[in-house]
Amino acid sequence: MATPPAPMRDRVIAGLRAGIPFGVASFVLAMSFPVVAEQAGFGPIAAVAASALIFAGSAQFTAVAVLIQGGGAGAAIAAATLMNARYLPMGIALAPSLRGGRLRRAIEGQAVVDASWAMASRGDGTFDRGILFGSTLALYTGWVSGTVAGVVAGDLLTDPAALGLDAIYPAFFLALLMNETRTARGRVAAGLGAAIALALTPVAPAGLPVLLASAAALIALWRRSVP
Repeated sequence: MATPPAPMRDRVIAGLRAGIPFGVASFVLAMSFPVVAEQAGFGPIAAVAASALIFAGSAQFTAVAVLIQGGGAGAAIAAATLMNARYLPMGIALAPSLRGGRLRRAIEGQAVVDASWAMASRGDGTFDRGILFGSTLALYTGWVSGTVAGVVAGDLLTDPAALGLDAIYPAFFLALLMNETRTARGRVAAGLGAAIALALTPVAPAGLPVLLASAAALIALWRRSVP
């Protein structure tokens, strides 16, 4: 007899616990956002509002980088949108595991971020909603509170790179990647994705290498289907 699934509340709590280490990483990384955003003309309230409403570290830093380099608001929005385009295939994969009609599933889908999506994956193409919601809650709390802390301690973070904060973000995704390389299919996707991203980064606009690197996942899926 199959083991019945754990209650939703227990799965959310499990997701919250699993997400705490990533939430801590988000907190530390988010502390540098107000400092960087200030160079683009963001005030403290605007920086906190951006983290609370957008909740997308890569998109936020990308938009700010465009503004600092002299780009307009339209270019910043376009770059941020391109950076977040990876959530389209992630959302398509997640959609069958969500509940209710289109509106409810659209609302539940807002909980998707990179870490929670990876942690919620059961490895068979389905996702645990409770793990997704719990881990995202930990990440959201860390991200917003970290931004607030960065506003308060801004004078101490005038040079985030000197404190090693610039290494937090790549280390964050490296931790996710290591979990996905436990299988041969995951290693194929990771290797191809890295090759595509490295080849395109010097010549392509920000965000495009990441988006096109996701095509490696499709190649890995095709490889799995071939006898």
